[in-house]
Amino acid sequence: MPEPPNGRLRQPSRRAVLAAAAAGLSTALTSTLSGCSAASGSTSGGITLTFSWWGNDDRAARTEKAVRLFEKEHPGVTVRTSNGEFGSYLQKLATQAAGGGIPDVVQLDYRQISQYAGGEAIMPLDDVIKARTIRTSEMDKGLLRTGTYEGGQYALPMGRGITGYAYDSAVYKKAGIPTPRPSWTWQDWGEANKKIAALGLKSPDGRPYTGSNDGGTNEDVFETWLRGRGRNLYASQTALGFTQDDLAAFWSFCDRLRKDGAIAQARDTVQAKSTETSPIGRHLAAADFTWDAPFPGYTGLLGEDIHFAPVPTTGGHQGTYFKPTMLIGIGANSEHPKEAAQLIDFLLNDPRAGDILGFSRSSPPNRKIAARVAKTLQGPEREIYDYAQTMEKYGLDAPPTAPPPGDLAIQTAFKRGYQRVMYGMATPRQAARELIDEANRELRS
Repeated sequence: MPEPPNGRLRQPSRRAVLAAAAAGLSTALTSTLSGCSAASGSTSGGITLTFSWWGNDDRAARTEKAVRLFEKEHPGVTVRTSNGEFGSYLQKLATQAAGGGIPDVVQLDYRQISQYAGGEAIMPLDDVIKARTIRTSEMDKGLLRTGTYEGGQYALPMGRGITGYAYDSAVYKKAGIPTPRPSWTWQDWGEANKKIAALGLKSPDGRPYTGSNDGGTNEDVFETWLRGRGRNLYASQTALGFTQDDLAAFWSFCDRLRKDGAIAQARDTVQAKSTETSPIGRHLAAADFTWDAPFPGYTGLLGEDIHFAPVPTTGGHQGTYFKPTMLIGIGANSEHPKEAAQLIDFLLNDPRAGDILGFSRSSPPNRKIAARVAKTLQGPEREIYDYAQTMEKYGLDAPPTAPPPGDLAIQTAFKRGYQRVMYGMATPRQAARELIDEANRELRS
């Protein structure tokens, strides 16, 4: 996603941007944030910082342990932490940001960077990076770019993730499908799904077993498809990078496979809210597009025959890229930005913190720490680390900058558009036209 050619965009007010973000997350679950959420400041014993993130219990325990070590190394600094489930976390953070109360140190989603940087809710980090209060020399420059907005660095990656396919190797072998390689194509993938469906296998409830989940509702799958063709989701912060023809072709491809019985049916796609409720999780399909960080959950649920395969290509051109699993920034109104920056540097660059955090946020962005921690990995965790190394050697295009503020709403519209196709309410081309129109309105608003 190149920056706009005509200079800086007009920045909307912080309240307007972040109120829109809160509205876009209105369907999120009731907040489950735990821990203390008091404002930062100075206490009689020194400085107090607030730090919030989302994640499971393992990530929470590891992060707390790393924070306590930071406090030990920085006498006089106390860190008050809070964490929660992803949806409710984003909802609460949007509400806090709209009121100017974002935490001192905050974990951010890739899709939030443009919203919060443009809305002046998080501060630029360029000065603390230049002063080496936060060190970035061991981080990939392309990955760092994902935390930029209008040329400034507003957030830093906490983990390096990549997409792939969780697939049942026993079923692939039974169907005579070779182990997927980084150069396999979307046509190969489609034929593999047809071969699996032709086996005539049945799910536990007696319904036909298919080759894969249907990725037509997933904007990430479409982005991979697009990038393999040399295009991007966005051309700038205010313009799409694809056409109606691009989207219609993708949705038509998925639509045909579903009608052929090669990928999951509409009702199973619609009710998929988690790995457990997805077609692969319910033993209705042999594969599922996913990110590396959640992959170990597939093996835990489905067994050791589940492995991680590369996403398909277009003529060998890979569309996947290394994306931040999450990022970290500093609240614009922090009273202690220096100490907040020191905490970020500690979490990202201290080897002891790296040992504690491990791969709880996927591969650490600091390459030396990632290699150090990788030596302890086993099973599916080692598999996804090795997968990332393989894909890096194969060759991937640089990641785009953070998507525009309207991306969250466009992502929702994308899912809704393909659902209309699945249920025969629109053709792929009609739904693509509707999505393009809605996306353009969102980007220009």
